[in-house]
Amino acid sequence: MSTNGNISGRQILTSIQTGQKIRRIAFEIYEQNFQEEGVILAGIAGEGYTFARRLATELADISPLKVKLIELKFDKNIHFQSPILFDNDGIDVENQVVVVTDDVLNTGRTLAFALEPFLKVRMKKVQVAVIVDRSHHLFPVHADYVGYSLSTTISEHVEVVLSNPATEGVYLT
Repeated sequence: MSTNGNISGRQILTSIQTGQKIRRIAFEIYEQNFQEEGVILAGIAGEGYTFARRLATELADISPLKVKLIELKFDKNIHFQSPILFDNDGIDVENQVVVVTDDVLNTGRTLAFALEPFLKVRMKKVQVAVIVDRSHHLFPVHADYVGYSLSTTISEHVEVVLSNPATEGVYLT
């Protein structure tokens, strides 16, 4: 991001297009889980959690699913598994459907770490939703729900902005 708060780079998806992708993902989540009473959206801190909140709003508009939100907090920049803080406000994840959300799936490392707390309990289903899949997977993680698949070089950077309405969208920098 540049010093004046604007994104430097080429806009790939506008705010409207990004909103359409999120709504479509919400429909897909409902279609795959319509027999469930509810789902838990576990968003990775930052834009992943903002994405989860937006999905929760869309799901409330289109479905009877009861949606609970969890924010997953951990340091994505360290080279070993950091502890994951599970901001769950007493939400029981056992025997539930959990959708882990993040803004961009690049190598899969962040999502692999984010799945760790859910591997310790018996789950009904664990799914992954991302706005952009860059397809540079180094870890055996794939997204069940993808807003936009984007082929990029490894040196390019994709930035999803959801928390700032003035610059909301997807950018290639």
